[in-house]
Amino acid sequence: MPKVTFTIWRGDASKGEFKDYAIETSEGMVVLDAVHQIQAEQANDLAVRWNCKAGKCGSCSAEINGLPKLMCMTRLSDLPLDKPVLVQPMKAFPAIKDLVTDVSWNYAVKKKIKKFKPRPADAADGTWRMAQEDIDRVQEFRKCIECYLCQDVCHVLREHHLHNEFIGPRF
Repeated sequence: MPKVTFTIWRGDASKGEFKDYAIETSEGMVVLDAVHQIQAEQANDLAVRWNCKAGKCGSCSAEINGLPKLMCMTRLSDLPLDKPVLVQPMKAFPAIKDLVTDVSWNYAVKKKIKKFKPRPADAADGTWRMAQEDIDRVQEFRKCIECYLCQDVCHVLREHHLHNEFIGPRF
């Protein structure tokens, strides 16, 4: 693969700027691989959050070419490489440093949500009856990997910053 330029946000909540980094890429690379290569070879102080590199933890959420994505799941072969690949932190959350944002708001909101209190049991033996369709619907929400990309695309949070008035789509 060719030499590719990455334009990466560098800075914190108070100030920052985009900086260009050109690297040699190889087949099968994802954006997180490129960011790690840039970190190793050109900008060892580049802050980036990641954990599993398998699309299971949600840690590497960022905006790639203006779209919220997981860096570990965004293949370079799926991006137009004839122009710089823009990598920046999620806009819905305050920047900490470079690509790392403060997502602690999610944990504070979660504590405010009332705990589930089940209705009285359906049967004398203390069991409940549930339709499979209801079980399947609930299971979908258990798949959340806490990447917060749904929060990042929510215009109420992203554009209007009404975090104090709306708990967001994740909840």
